[in-house]
Amino acid sequence: MRTRLLPLLIVLMAAVLLALGFPLAVSVAAAQQQKVIVDRIDDTARFAALAQFVTDVPTGTRPADTVPDERQETLDRELASYYEVYGIRAGVFYRSLSSMANAPGDFLLPKTGEVRDAFNEALLSRRSHDPKQVWPWQRGRLVVASPVIRDGDVVAVVVTDSPTGSMRSRILRGWLTIGAGEIAAMLLAVGAALRLTGWVLRPVRILDATTHDIATGRLKSRVAAAGGPPELQRLARSFNEMADNVEDVLEQQRAFVADASHQLRNPLSALLLRIELLALELPEDNEEIASVRTEGKRLTQVLDDLLDLALAEHADADLRITDIGALTAERVAAWAPTAEAKGVRLVGGCPPTTAWADPVTLSSALDAVIDNAVKFTPEGESVEVTVASNGETSTIVVTDHGPGLTEDELARVGDRFWRSGRHQNIKGSGLGLSISKVLLAAGGGSLAYDHHEPHGLKVTVSVPRSGPTV
Repeated sequence: MRTRLLPLLIVLMAAVLLALGFPLAVSVAAAQQQKVIVDRIDDTARFAALAQFVTDVPTGTRPADTVPDERQETLDRELASYYEVYGIRAGVFYRSLSSMANAPGDFLLPKTGEVRDAFNEALLSRRSHDPKQVWPWQRGRLVVASPVIRDGDVVAVVVTDSPTGSMRSRILRGWLTIGAGEIAAMLLAVGAALRLTGWVLRPVRILDATTHDIATGRLKSRVAAAGGPPELQRLARSFNEMADNVEDVLEQQRAFVADASHQLRNPLSALLLRIELLALELPEDNEEIASVRTEGKRLTQVLDDLLDLALAEHADADLRITDIGALTAERVAAWAPTAEAKGVRLVGGCPPTTAWADPVTLSSALDAVIDNAVKFTPEGESVEVTVASNGETSTIVVTDHGPGLTEDELARVGDRFWRSGRHQNIKGSGLGLSISKVLLAAGGGSLAYDHHEPHGLKVTVSVPRSGPTV
C-alpha cells in the first residue's frame, strides 16, 4: 500500500510546488523588468526636462557662427556620459525625425521597429507602453520613450534603447533561487510524506500481519499498540476485542465438543455392555444384535474422533527437525501386514530427507492416509508411498489404484463427517482426514488430493523445510 500511496502524495506535492513556482518565476521576471522600466522612465523624464529649454535650430544643425547653447551642451554631455557609463543608447528627436542630441552619434530613428513605434506613441503626448516581457533565453531590448512638452505641445521625444543582458542574468539568478527552494521544499515534502505514510500505514501493516496469524490458526495473536491516527488506534482496539470474542466462542465450541464426547462415552459404554448381555440371551447368528453391536462400536469411534478433533484444534505443534524418509518408512512397515492381509502390495520409496514437523502429528496423518489407501484399493493392486523434497518443502505422496473420486468429491474430501456415497458401507467416521488436516496446518503443513491416472487417488502430505518464524 505504501508503494501506491507514496507516489500519489509525491505527485500531488510536486503539482502544488510547480503551481506555486511557475507564477513566482513569472512574477520575479516581471518585477526585474518593471524595475528596469521604472529606471528608464526616470532617465527619460530627466532628459526631457533638460531638452525642454533647448533652443530650437530649424535646420537641425548648428552653424559655426551660432552662439553656443549651454542647455544643448549640457544635454549632449549628459547623454554621452549616460551611454558611456551604462551602455544605453539615448537620443532626443524632433517631430521632424531630426536629432536634437544623441549618444552614440549613430543612434538615429529607424523607419520601423520598436524604437520607431515607441517614438510615434510618445508623439501622442504620453509615455510609450511598457515593452513585452523579455525572458532569459531571449536577446530583446527595452525601448522607453517620453515626450518633451513645451507650452502644451510635443516638440520632441526622448528615446532610450537599453540592452537586457544584465536584467536577464538577474532573472535567471532569481529563477535558480526559486528552483533551489522548490527542490529543498520537494525533499522536505518527500521526507514528510515518508514519515506520514509510515505513521499511517504502520498500524495497518501490524493489523494485516495479525489477521494473517489468526487466519492461519494462531488465535492468540493480537494487534500491538503502534500509534498512528486515532481512527486506526480505535480499529486496533476493536479488532482485539473481536479476536477475544471469536477465541472465546471457539474455545466454548471446542470445550462443548470435548465435554459432549467425554460425557457420552460413559452411557454409551453402559449401553454397549447391556447389548452384550442381551446378546447372551439370543442366538449367536442373530443379525439384528450384530448390527446393533456394529453401530454401537461405530458411534464409539465417532465420539473418540470428535474428542481427538477438539483436542487437535487446541493443541500447539511440537515442531522439530525430522527425518521424513525414516518416519515414512516406519509407517509403511507398520501398515504392511494390514495391506498384505487384504491382498494389497504396499510399496515405499523413502530416501532420507529432513523437514520441520511434529513427528506424532505426521505419523497420525500418514496413518490416516495409508489406511484410506489400503482400505479402498482392491485386492491385487498396489499402494505406492514416495518421499521427495525441494528447496522449500518435503512431500510424501501416497497413490492408490482404487476407484478414486469424482471432481465434486475431490472438492469435499477432508471435510468433517464427509464420506463418498459410494463408500458408506466401509468402516470409518469421516473425521480421520479432517483431524490430520488440522494437526498438519498447526505446523505449517498441508494435505492435497488429486486424481491418479488411470484410476485411483493421489494424496500429498507437505511439510516445510524451513523452521518456524519467531
